[in-house]
Amino acid sequence: MKREEQIERLRESQNIWDFVVIGGGATGLGCAVDAASRGYNVVLLEQDDFAKCTSSRSTKLVHGGVRYLQRGDVMLVLEALRERGRMKANAPHLVKDQAFVIANYTYWDNFLYFCGLTFYDMLSFGFGYGRSKFIRKASVLKRLPAIRKEGLKGGIVYHDGQFDDSRMAVNLAQTCIEQGGVVVNHIKATEILHDERGKVCGVIAVDQETHESFTLKAKSVINAAGIFVDEVMTLDKPGHKPMVKPSQGVHLVLDMKFLQGNDALMVPKTSDGRVLFAVPWHGRVVVGTTDVLRDHPESEPRALDEEINFILQTAGLYMRPAPTRKDIITVYAGQRPLAAPKNEGRKAHEISRSHKIIVSANGLITITGGKWTSYRLMAEDTIDKAIAMHLVEARKCVTKHLKIHGWRPNPDLTNHCYVYGSDEPALHELESTDAEFQKKISPKYDYTVGEVVWAVRHEMAHTIDDVLARRVRLLYIDAREALRVAPEVAQVIARERNLPQSWVDSQVLEFDSIARNFY
Repeated sequence: MKREEQIERLRESQNIWDFVVIGGGATGLGCAVDAASRGYNVVLLEQDDFAKCTSSRSTKLVHGGVRYLQRGDVMLVLEALRERGRMKANAPHLVKDQAFVIANYTYWDNFLYFCGLTFYDMLSFGFGYGRSKFIRKASVLKRLPAIRKEGLKGGIVYHDGQFDDSRMAVNLAQTCIEQGGVVVNHIKATEILHDERGKVCGVIAVDQETHESFTLKAKSVINAAGIFVDEVMTLDKPGHKPMVKPSQGVHLVLDMKFLQGNDALMVPKTSDGRVLFAVPWHGRVVVGTTDVLRDHPESEPRALDEEINFILQTAGLYMRPAPTRKDIITVYAGQRPLAAPKNEGRKAHEISRSHKIIVSANGLITITGGKWTSYRLMAEDTIDKAIAMHLVEARKCVTKHLKIHGWRPNPDLTNHCYVYGSDEPALHELESTDAEFQKKISPKYDYTVGEVVWAVRHEMAHTIDDVLARRVRLLYIDAREALRVAPEVAQVIARERNLPQSWVDSQVLEFDSIARNFY
């Protein structure tokens, strides 16, 4: 997957595209894969990097949504559980079973959550990851050695999925290209084109690196820009009234001493009625999330003190020792694009999580809401909408059983390279060609120079942020260490891309401003 080759395909194309997809997060990539796999001519445009915003800042879960079951939204849970099973089947190198433990401090909670999670299992209808079961206090302490022991009455074990979100995004981009589509990052849709009837008929896009402009005619334009969908809708209709309300979610990354096992902790009801997860991920514990409405979307949001304090206070009710500010290795914030019509609640957890498809008077198709787990279904619904509008000829969706690039069953989870799936042998072959490639970029972690080179050559990584945030994930594992190794990583990228020292210097400064939001 080389960016230069994708750009060249844009230059050479004289045809009208069936689809132009704006946005390279989970939803946009899903739409592009769906369209390409049906045989449509599709191009995806991402103004920054794949999964730059919301889609790389999740809780790293593939789940049906236990909290939605609490609220009685059975259909949303049923939909997500089915998609959860398909996601694991289609990308087993990234999606794995994760056992969760709910530690209960009343006998009533043991009964209540066992019944609820048994129903959760029943809704899976063959797409389940494992059966829920009640466990006694001793078993809870064995599975979660760091849990608060005082008053513990037992617990419930249930199963959901866990994955690496931005690695999934990269693999979806690769899958789209393999299916015949064109996918380009760091290129921005700056104008929506309209025909003589005023209907959407394409876009103008500008390469953010070279400033080259492309006029792309299309039968259908899909707006999957996440928290920035309103900006794209304004390109279609100036004066558009904002439709999406950003909801900020914050996660803290802690040392494994706060979990001390392979099982995750789920707190089913926090002080403000939400849930809290503590999940093992790449040798760390990810704890979150918050749900705070924000006035404006931000590509690099910063965690609020109140959000950090809420997570620490809630986690401290269950973890021994209780985590403090000094224990935070990384903190990251992401903003969800929640569709918020006037008749819905104003609090973040009251706004619908289900996805919505909106068609403008000019024919722009906007898809928003939803979550990673349901990305495939959201894409299917969106492409089906374009068919229903007679913008393209009807073709059947094939993604329910479409293997994602990198597909490899039963990966060795003890090897940090498992996320490369079937690309892992080629990565190691690359590393073997140069002793420099075998060196670690940090003595504290296993990430190698070869992985940086691989990201640039085969995964369209063009900046330090692309590499350290969304290819090797060091920014999310240890923000300070990522900042420390940034100059060396910049030098590797510069050598690969034949860029001057001035680029290295500016990149280090830019990454410094990003990384400081993570601690």
